[in-house]
Amino acid sequence: MRLLVVEDDNTIRDFLTRALTEGGFRVDACAEGKGAERLAVEGVHDALIIDLTLPDMDGLDLIGRLRAQGVNAPVLILSARRSVDERILGLERGGDDYLTKPFAVAEVLARLRALLRRSTPGQQEATRLRVADLELDLIRREAHRDGIELQLTQQEFALLEYLCRNAGRVVTRAMVLDHVWKMRIDTSTNIVDVHIHRLRNKVDREAARPLIRTMRGVGYVLTD
Repeated sequence: MRLLVVEDDNTIRDFLTRALTEGGFRVDACAEGKGAERLAVEGVHDALIIDLTLPDMDGLDLIGRLRAQGVNAPVLILSARRSVDERILGLERGGDDYLTKPFAVAEVLARLRALLRRSTPGQQEATRLRVADLELDLIRREAHRDGIELQLTQQEFALLEYLCRNAGRVVTRAMVLDHVWKMRIDTSTNIVDVHIHRLRNKVDREAARPLIRTMRGVGYVLTD
């Protein structure tokens, strides 16, 4: 599952990113509101963690802007604002839960999982992706094709997860570099092509129907 952490304090942001990654999540992190808005609108996140005190805008304003643009993922607010009125305001302005600083990582994880359970019809659906006979377990970080486990590297799993989340849609090399590698570089690099080739050998080689297709001159699409 993929999270977006919006926190301007470098120490807290890095700590949360490490802890959540170790907890089985994929994490995008941002220190300011405008960049977070772009990531949230362009990406596919299962939940957002947002600090209210950001350098370029109030976190409540960011939540409002995201809701107005159709970002409906649950939001866990992290804030040093501790009064009852502040917490009520945070929930009224679009937050789904509110946790004050300092916080315990165990509680952050527990609240996130509770939000994810409430926002998804079933826990199995929330932690698995399926396209045809390909299934990804996002908690165990395992992939199976027709019941057979695929031996994927961490980067290959991240790439396959991104393709699954965008199943039926063509994704460009620039999109893959941005969302999987977190890189904005010359798209003439062949890093994406190399990983797609390796991933296709593992996903499609023994299967009757190929799932990963190359759209020449455009990008890639995962489709059944």
